Amino acid sequence: MFEPSQGHPLTTVAPLADRMRPRNLSEFLGQEHILGKDKPLRRMIEKGELHSMILWGPPGSGKTTLALLIAGYTKAHYVKFSAVLAGVAEIRNVVRDAEFQRKAHNKATILFVDEIHRFNKAQQDAFLPHVESGRIILIGATTENPSFEVIGPLLSRAKVYVLQQLKPEDLVQLMRRALTTDSVMMKLNPEIEDKALNYIAQIADGDARRALNTLELAVASTEPDKRGARKISAGYLEELVQRKFLLYDKSGEEHYNLISALHKSLRDSDPDGAIYWLARMLEAGEDPLYVARRMMRFASEDIGNADPRALLIAVAAKEAVDFIGMPEANNALAQCAAYLALAPKSNAVYKGYEAAKKDALETLAQPVPLHLRNATTQLMKGLGYGEGYKYAHDFKDARVEQEHLPENLKGRHYYLPTDRGFEAELKKRMGECAGRRKTPEKKKA
Repeated sequence: MFEPSQGHPLTTVAPLADRMRPRNLSEFLGQEHILGKDKPLRRMIEKGELHSMILWGPPGSGKTTLALLIAGYTKAHYVKFSAVLAGVAEIRNVVRDAEFQRKAHNKATILFVDEIHRFNKAQQDAFLPHVESGRIILIGATTENPSFEVIGPLLSRAKVYVLQQLKPEDLVQLMRRALTTDSVMMKLNPEIEDKALNYIAQIADGDARRALNTLELAVASTEPDKRGARKISAGYLEELVQRKFLLYDKSGEEHYNLISALHKSLRDSDPDGAIYWLARMLEAGEDPLYVARRMMRFASEDIGNADPRALLIAVAAKEAVDFIGMPEANNALAQCAAYLALAPKSNAVYKGYEAAKKDALETLAQPVPLHLRNATTQLMKGLGYGEGYKYAHDFKDARVEQEHLPENLKGRHYYLPTDRGFEAELKKRMGECAGRRKTPEKKKA
């Protein structure tokens, strides 16, 4: 009755990423550590064996595709389940359907749960008896660390497989395959520079879906020349994409991985590593005040009195973030990171406080010695408050020998300065103070 649509070819078909899903393991790129020849998971899939598993990996690493391949090789009934949209009632329906498939067709049911980390505890608990009994084979996919996001009982019943980012060369191979085997792409007659393919592979950050989507967008948005060819250069792609989107979740594991990398680069005195991880966090949208707070903590915890200026510089960086904001404050944070990385290191203050905290929490909280108390009333004075206190400024160099710890902690030493940076001077002063304490004190004349 109506003429077929003559619209753009890409408006009437599935996205390229879907069209290029591998149909068998030989087409699956990457993940050689778990799917390489003679690897246990590959042997299991090829034999049609099944067990519940959690696939943990970054976006576009092949989690959904792998679940589909497992279902295909094992001839299992495949049900896709969204943790975002479904609840406990839907789980019951899946279990009833799985029972029917087993009895009527002798088929196992694979329940693929995308974003399983979004399931709450009640939803995850609902899976337990059915996974344990074998009524369903659970394959969960997550970008978050399952140790934190999946309940222990469910985690103990499923094998965790870690998928890695695809390598740039894997993504280039995948895009070349799309250009030479996908019928829709071939009809559009794209001619793309190797440099352009490499550029896409770099900005995709190991994400196959992102790489194919970018390739498809580039081809679709390029006008054909007189020959009908769509020529795509790296320069055009840079204009099209404009900005690389970095994988980052400010409340997820990647957040903690990156701040850990920044902290360790600072501690190991590597300014290059520190500035790189700082840039990774800031350019991905991290709150600059969070970074500033962490660097202030680092200045006290890992540098301390080896360079007292470190804390001042960290506080100044925080003030710069507050005053001028981003992106201008990125230089202040980078300046701070470089200084902290190159400053002499000491955790003596941190260790001293932790030791004092342990004693404060775990030993008998004895009263403050009387000589250290202020006698603000006659009653207090009559009780001995302040009696015997030596006022430091009455003595030579304002140094006196008197006990400042409770009776049960006499002789404890919490602050043990190192020989690094300014702390070496403090260590020398401590030695001098200890030496003076061994000689009789003399009041000023």
